Parts: sequence; structure tokens; C-alpha cells
Amino acid sequence: MTNIPWFDGGPTPDPESQGGSGRPPRTPRQQVPFSADDMVKGLKNPFTLLLIVVGLFAAFVYAMSSVWTKVLWFNQLDYASVFWTQVIAMGGLFLLGLALQAGSLWAYMHFSYQAMVKKGAKLNSDLGGYKNLIEGRPALIFIGVPILLGLSTGTSFMSQWRDVLLWWNQASFGETDPIFGHDIAFFVFTLPVLNLFISYLLQFLVLGLIVGVIIHYLYGGIVLFPKPRVQKVTRVQVGLTAGAIALVYGAKMWVERYSLLAQKNNNALGVDGALYREINAQLPVQTILAITCVIVAVMFVIAAFKGTWKLPTAALVVLIASQLVVGGIYPSLIQQFKVVPNAQALESPYIQHNIDATLKAYGMEKIDYTTSNATTTATAGQLRHDSESTTQIRLLDPNIVSPTFRQLQQNRLYYTFADQLSVDRYQIDGELRDTVIAVRELNQKDSASEQRNWVNDHTVYTHGFGVVTAYGNTANADGRPTFSEHSIPSQGFLGDYEPRVYFGENMPDYSIVGGPKSDGKTGQELDYPDDKVEGGQVKTTYQGDGGPSVGNFWNKLLYAIKFRSTDLFFSDQVNTKSQILYDRNPADRVAAVAPYLTLDRKPYPAVVDMDGDPKTPKRLVWIVDGYTTSNAYPYAQHEAIEDVTADSTTGGAMMHTTREEINYIRNSVKAIVDAYDGKVTLYQWDEKDPILSSWMGIFPGKVKPLSDISGDLMAHLRYPEDLFKLQRNLLATYHVTEAADFYTGGDRWKVPDDPTVNVVEGAKLPTQPPYYLTLKMPGQESAQFSLTSVYVPGGSSKREAMAGYIAVDSETGNQKGKKREGYGTIRVMALPSSTTVPGPGQVQNNLSSNPEVSKSLNLMNQRGSEVVRGNLLTLPVGGGLLYVQPVYVQSSSGTAFPLLRSVLVGFGDKVGFAPTLAEALDQVFGGNAGAETGDQSNVGKSDELPGTDGPAPSAPVVGNTPEPGAPLPAPAVPAPSGDLKQVLQEAKQAMDDSAKAMREGNWTSYGEAQKRLQTALEQAVRLQSGEGTNSNQPAVPKGTTAPTAEGGQK
Repeated sequence: MTNIPWFDGGPTPDPESQGGSGRPPRTPRQQVPFSADDMVKGLKNPFTLLLIVVGLFAAFVYAMSSVWTKVLWFNQLDYASVFWTQVIAMGGLFLLGLALQAGSLWAYMHFSYQAMVKKGAKLNSDLGGYKNLIEGRPALIFIGVPILLGLSTGTSFMSQWRDVLLWWNQASFGETDPIFGHDIAFFVFTLPVLNLFISYLLQFLVLGLIVGVIIHYLYGGIVLFPKPRVQKVTRVQVGLTAGAIALVYGAKMWVERYSLLAQKNNNALGVDGALYREINAQLPVQTILAITCVIVAVMFVIAAFKGTWKLPTAALVVLIASQLVVGGIYPSLIQQFKVVPNAQALESPYIQHNIDATLKAYGMEKIDYTTSNATTTATAGQLRHDSESTTQIRLLDPNIVSPTFRQLQQNRLYYTFADQLSVDRYQIDGELRDTVIAVRELNQKDSASEQRNWVNDHTVYTHGFGVVTAYGNTANADGRPTFSEHSIPSQGFLGDYEPRVYFGENMPDYSIVGGPKSDGKTGQELDYPDDKVEGGQVKTTYQGDGGPSVGNFWNKLLYAIKFRSTDLFFSDQVNTKSQILYDRNPADRVAAVAPYLTLDRKPYPAVVDMDGDPKTPKRLVWIVDGYTTSNAYPYAQHEAIEDVTADSTTGGAMMHTTREEINYIRNSVKAIVDAYDGKVTLYQWDEKDPILSSWMGIFPGKVKPLSDISGDLMAHLRYPEDLFKLQRNLLATYHVTEAADFYTGGDRWKVPDDPTVNVVEGAKLPTQPPYYLTLKMPGQESAQFSLTSVYVPGGSSKREAMAGYIAVDSETGNQKGKKREGYGTIRVMALPSSTTVPGPGQVQNNLSSNPEVSKSLNLMNQRGSEVVRGNLLTLPVGGGLLYVQPVYVQSSSGTAFPLLRSVLVGFGDKVGFAPTLAEALDQVFGGNAGAETGDQSNVGKSDELPGTDGPAPSAPVVGNTPEPGAPLPAPAVPAPSGDLKQVLQEAKQAMDDSAKAMREGNWTSYGEAQKRLQTALEQAVRLQSGEGTNSNQPAVPKGTTAPTAEGGQK
């Protein structure tokens, strides 16, 4: 290589001597070096010093506004140990990774450098240009490079803090894998840490080898031209390092053998875990390759001292060729020429491993399977033995009726209810009733703009107030929910409870509470509106312990920075007794104090007696289901948890997850968040889960035992939705438990699409959600609160007939610290492949295409009204499967909220359509179903609306819907004579009169107009059908909106 003197620090060439322009060279500028003395003089400048001090203090305070406020938050919740354990674990692992990588790499580089320098080596003269870089900045090279690479390793170590802590505190599963015979804990707890450590060793050795070779090359230890040569010290170091790499790579190959058992496959069978090819070809090959790596390592060590590279080079070539040929081609040949021709016989043992492991890993070992030849024939009295199920059929759809709750019970614009309500059960008048429950939360975004300012948003409007409940199985005669708990202050069956809602799913980012006004007595928080008191508002002062104090200068400053609010710091509303409430979403609070849990998408509220003391008020709490998960359970099937649990009701709601894909899950924790003080209580729900046991060892005392759950709280716990969705998705395939039948794949099911959802043409329908219902499954002694779903044929089948029905017993009982026997039992009812029982899609089509139903729905959809179909429920009654769908009507413009107007019923091919469930069932089952229903007692009633002087408008009377092709029954109401055009004009006039009466608040006139509308529409249907008075299938009146309760919007 040619020397370039000026590159090596020699004189700069003369332009004239190099053929320049002849001009004299420019006079170089005088370079004034900046010395350390100049820096010291600059620091003595008072202004400079002040800027530095202020800058450092500002940076410190800003950092503390994040860190110290977290400390205060965790301290207030009594979960400080959780925070510090995370900090110490993450910080310790970061420092460990940094120290290991940086320290070992520095030592390796230092050894390489010293080995060459002690031999008098100097930089290669051809590379003299790097002299300044290396020898002029030794700290940058020998310290900076290792630290930079160490930061990457430290970050990688830190991200694995959960795996490391679980490994350190692991508990036994008490079960072994079917191949190696290791405890499952080895795969779940130990293997991830082994992989982490091996990855670090490989990274260090490879980086060390690269850096060492560069140093030796720069200092002449390696010479390439004109004749290649390597000095002994270089040969020894490189040989030993290469040998160590081969040895560690062999360990990696050995450990990867275990990972085969939990791998996710993309094979045609769709089965995860090691199958015949992996066990009989890939596993032996990896064992051979691991042994080969040890031989290669020995060859490199010998070469390091003997001076010949032929043996290790040959061994390395053999290793690479083996990995390509034996590791890749051999397993493929085994698969193609041995497995494929004999797939069922060879794969069956491993498929069975997958079936058994999947059922265990997802908690489905014990399933009650039955086969039913469900009838499609409906006869009179057929439901007389199913009253336990039919009386609790839910007509109130919690995913639809929220606007109705808002209109009738919101009370003020600064309150609201969630878009999706919850289903629970309560003892009312000595009877356990399915109930739809909603929490009246704060709603600042819809408040009048003139009311929006910092004081109002953060110190006045601080909390919601109370819950509203309605019977799930009935409605008032005008379609409104029948409320069992309502109004402000709360009135109803719940009795005395703490109604104030400071923590919920719709709360503002932060509120300042607990500090009264300057007089020390008057509350400044709006408690609830009351027109009977001066100013129309009752004020209160928060009495709980729900947030850190902002009563001192330091905390106030930190929180002002955290929330970027000068008002918080300077406001007189913030005083020595003030607390700050933030992070108020129940799921977010649980995720913070239990970072090892995956959380169910749907927290739900309940009013419960937490301590079992009848003298203390009940508490409004949020219940959050927590899951422990793993993706390393041998042979268990992997599931993408967020994708599988998404359905037509989840929308874009995200889960708090610890991993994207799992193959093990347990509902190990029931988390309770108090709506008043935000207290988080964790209860151990699965006492056999080894993952939770390990976490309880990591965070001792933070999870309370099952025995601490009060009887009243126990009564409101339930089987969680997301766990059930995972299980139903797997059981669509894994209801087949024999490997030979599983292999043929002839009995695959799938969860149907939700037929009630309208999507853009060509778009995929979302999955039908499961439904909570009280029902009696075949083999059960009594009806129980259950979570239910259905199956239709899977695979390539386009047939949408019913294939199966699944329900899990969700009733927990009401004994303190004891789950009811039978809770969690999964029951699957399979239907024969020849069944004619229609699936949800077929039923929805039958309901919509029925001529009489179609006409009525079309009329209901006219003149400013809109039909909204509720959830399509399925129940096993009468020896078959009954479908029930509530039908709501709402205004298509302006103030719109759905009112229950009719009920659709399907059984086999028969359809019923009437104002009440009882009437619709009678239509289907020969005029008398023999059923008891929840809405029988409300037929014909007309309850007064709160705050009105007259009755609510009555529901229409709809006659029997005949079986297709059967003669229509005689009319139940006299048919007025007249022309169709005249009748429609009468209907239009009645609708106009209804709208006018509602605007004026004249509910007596409104009810009369509704009756006229009903009569006219009934006659219109008969005239339109061309059968005159021979029809008894009138239409349901259009969905004119019902009046709001007093104060519904103010």
C-alpha cells in the first residue's frame, strides 16, 4: 500500500510544486487553542454559574415530577413494594447487562491491546492514519465502545425482568412434558432465562472476536500482504475465542431442543408443538450438531497452540454443511417420504400430546359433553318445564340501551353512562334476578362551554353519582326499562351504599378533592343536583384517602409540572387538605399494581357488602378479571389473545396484555377497585396456578387469599368473558379429543359471525359475542347464571346450521371465601351433522324474510323512526334451541334512544313476533307455549313516567304470526273500514299529533295519539296484505321517542 505522508501527519504539499496556479499560499489563520484554564475562567462567571445551577435544578425537578409522583401514587395505594421491586429488578438487570457486556468486552480489548504492546508492536505503518483515533483517544475506544454496546445489552436484560424474577421464584407445576420428562416449570420459568444468558454469551464472544481481530490487525498481529502471517499471541486469542463461540453455539443448539415442544407451527394440521418430524429428525440432528460444536471447539483450542488451522477449518466446514444438509434437508426428506404417506399413524401420538396439553393449558380438562337431537317441532305446552330458563330471558340488550338510560336517568349533562352496560344478578324481593347495571359517571366533555374552566373541571365537577339498574327480562308497557334502582339520590332495592364515583372508566385526568373552601366548612365539590336546595346543588368535601396530598409546596410543584398546569400550583382551591386523584381507570390501576397480569377487556360494576358488616354502607366497586399467561407450555396451541377475544362488542378496545400470543392462561386473580377511594384489592382466585404462586413470592402480601372474599362480593363475581372466548375458539376444534378423529378434521366447528351487525358490503362480519344468561343446560339440576355461545360447521362448509352449543357455569355462590361447586364447568351440547336446527345467520334471515314481520318492520322504519335489533339470544329449551331477539325503535333524527317495542322468537322454522315475549312464544308454540316469562306481569300495563301527569303510551297489540303457508287467524281487534290511503293518512295525523304532544310535554294527548296510531297501522297492514279483516298481524307503531325523566337534559 502506498504511503501518503500528509495523511500520516507529514507536511502539506506545496500547491506550486503540485502544478497549482502559481499564486502564493494563503496566510494560515492563527488558531487560538481553547485550554482548560479558559473553561475554569468561564465557570467563575457568576451568571454562567447561575444558569448551570438553575438548569440542573430544573432538570432534577422535571425528572422528579415523573419519578417521585409515582412513588407517592404507589405509597398511597400501599403498593410501594411493587414499585420498588420493579425498579430494583429492572435497574439491577440493566446494570448487570451493562457491566457484563461492557466489562467483559473492555477486558477482552485491553488484553488484546496489551498482548501486542508488550511485544513492542506498533501500529501498522500503512494504517498510520488511525493513530490519532486510537492512541490519541484511548478512552473513547477502550471505554466508550464497550459502554455503548453494554447499554444495548443492559436494555435487553432489563426488558426480561419478569422472566428473571419468575425463574428466581419459580413454583412447580407438578406436571411433566411427554418427551423429556421435565417439570413444566422448566419450560415456563427456566428456559427463557437460559436463552437470555446464552444470547448474551454469544453476543459478547462474537463482538469480542471482531474487536480483537481489528486490534491485532492494526498492530501487526495479522498481516495479509505480501505474505499472510499471524503472530502466536493473536493465534492463541483468536483460536480460544472461536472455540468458545463454537461451544456456546453448541449449548444454544442443545437448549433449542427443548424449545421445539412449545414452538408455533405453520403445518397443514394447524397443530403446535413437536410432531413426528421434529422428534424423530430435527431433535436427533440438533443433538448431533451440538456434539459437533463441541468437537469444533476442541479443534480450535488445539489450533490455537499447535499453529495449524486445517483441523478447525475442516471441522467448521463439516458443521456448516451438517447444519445445511442434515439440519435442513434431512428433516424435509423424512417429512416428504416417510411422514406424508403415513401421516395419520405417525402423527397421531404427537397430535394427542397437543390435544391433552391444550386442554390442560387452557383449563378445559373437565368438560361435560352431551349430544342432542334437538327438535325443530313446536307444539302447545312445550315449554311448561322450562320456566327457570324462560322467566330470565333477557330482553334488555346492554349494548343498545345505554342511550335510553342517559335520556331517562342521566339527570344532567355533566353525567353519563358507558356506551356498553353490564349484566349482573341481584337478590330482589327474595328472588335472584338478572340485572342490567350502569354507573352514572362524570361527563365533562358534553358540559356547556361556559362552564368549562380549570376550577370547574378539576375542583367542582369531580365525581359521578350512583348506579342505575333495570330488570333484564322485562320492560314497561311503553318500552322503557323497568328500573329497580334509579334517581338522584338513589332510590330502589340496593339500600344504603356509597354512591359517589371518583374512580371509573370515564373520569377526567385528575381532580383536586378533600380541601373545603377557605372557611374550612363549605364543600366546593358538586355532589349532586337538587332543586329543593338553594342554588340547586348539594356540595360535599371528599372524605376518603384516594390520592397523594398536594397540600405542601413540593408536591404541588411536582404535580403542576406533571400535568403542565400553572393553575394547580397557584389556585387558592388547592389547600393543605387537598388530595389529587389521577390514573382513575380501574383497569389502569390494576395493571399498575399487578404488572404481571393480563386483564379482561370488560371491567364491570357491582354494589356489594365488602366487609360482611350490615351496619356499614355497601360499596360500589369495579371488578376486573386478571389472567396469568405463558407462551412456553409444551405442546399447547398458541392463540393471539387480542384477535381471538375481539367480537362485535369490543370495537377497538385494547387489552392490558403481557404478551401478544399465549398457550397457557388462568383466571388467577379477581381485582376489586373501590369507586370511592380507588383502593385496589387483589384476591387469589385460582389457588393451584403456579405462575401466580411465583408472583406471590415476588410480591408477598399483595394478593389476598380466596378465603377473604366476602359472601356478598362472591355473589357478584362471574366467569370472565375473554377466557371463555379463548376456550370456545379452541373447543371449536378441540371438542374432538381423539387424535385419529382430530386428524381427519371432519368435525370442525367455528364461532358464527354476528348477524345483527350491519357492515359495508364486502367487509367481514365480526364474531358474535357470548351472552350471560340464566338457563338450565341438559344434565343440570337447576338453572344457573351462565356464559353462552353457539357453533356452526367450520372448515370449508358454507352451511350455517347449528353445530353445537356451549355454556359455562358462571354462578359463584354467596358463601364467604368459597366458590360454589360447579362453578366453571363447561358444558358442550353437540348436534348431529344432519341437524336442521338453523344457526344464527339462518334464523336472522328467517326473522327478516317472514312476510308479516317484514311488513311491520318496514312500517316501523318510516316517517322518522328507525328499527334497532337487539342481541340474538339462543337457549336450550323445549327439547330444541330457541332464539329470542328484542326489537327496539328510536327516532332517526334529533334525540334518539331505543325503546323496546316487540320481541322476535324463532324455533325451527317458526317465527313469532309480538309486543311481549309471552305472546311471541304463544304464537310459535300452538297458541300456548306453557312458558312463564318475565314480561307477563307487564302486559297491558301503562306506568307513569317520572315527572309527568299522565300515563305512558301503551304498547301495541300484535296478533299471532302464522306459520308460512298456514291460514291467518281471525282478528283480535275490530278492523276499521276504509280505504288504505285514508288509513295511512290517519296514521300520519296520529304520528304528527304524537310528536306535537311530546314537544309540548302533554303526555295524556301523547298516549291518545299513540293509540290512534296503533289502530291505524294495524288496519293498514291488513289492507296492504289484501286480506281485509282476515289478518290479525298488525304492525308495531313507529318508534316515536318517549319523554325523558324530569331533568333528563338540563
